Amino acid sequence: MTENSASRGEIFVVDDDPAVRETLSMVLSAGGYQVICFADGAALLAVARTRIPACILLDVHIPGKSGLDILRELRGEDYPAPIFMVSGQGDIAMAVSAIKNGALDFIEKPFRGSEIVARLDEAISAYVRRQAQGDASKIVSLHFPGREPLTRRERDVLEQFASGASNKEAGRQLGISPRTIEDHRANIMKKLGARNAADLIRIVLTASRAPGSNA
Repeated sequence: MTENSASRGEIFVVDDDPAVRETLSMVLSAGGYQVICFADGAALLAVARTRIPACILLDVHIPGKSGLDILRELRGEDYPAPIFMVSGQGDIAMAVSAIKNGALDFIEKPFRGSEIVARLDEAISAYVRRQAQGDASKIVSLHFPGREPLTRRERDVLEQFASGASNKEAGRQLGISPRTIEDHRANIMKKLGARNAADLIRIVLTASRAPGSNA
């Protein structure tokens, strides 16, 4: 493959297992990306703060600071590229915690290379699309007084939900798995004090009609 002109962007891979780095490098390169691998989080941080990739694949268990620590240092919610956490099957609770700290989604090991390329393609496209739309959504400008503030991604999910999208449709629009959509939705309902889906819609409609909500 010719590099440069054919490249669809850089993907940073952080994993302390050389075999995993090699496998991901091969499948992502075959998918048209340039891949830069790091064996630990410190090496990633040194590069990721000055150079923005198309996407980051960050393993939970790496030497030194954990993947979660690195995610927090990168300020995942505000980092200008989607970040996927890579975790073993026993790390689901940790993966959910990662999503709350700004990871876009998580990929479980063992994984199939073709599926990873497809998921990253979808996530990167969705992310670029959302950036291009900017903060045009009405949900972004809504305020829910007395409630714990929603993260930017929770607002994205709420916007999908308020427009009638199913978990599957919302996941496709945002480039994340339906299971992650469910996690976000449960968190949104808890933060806004909604008892059920209808109650959540009522809260959104009430906020949109409030004075000063420039929706």
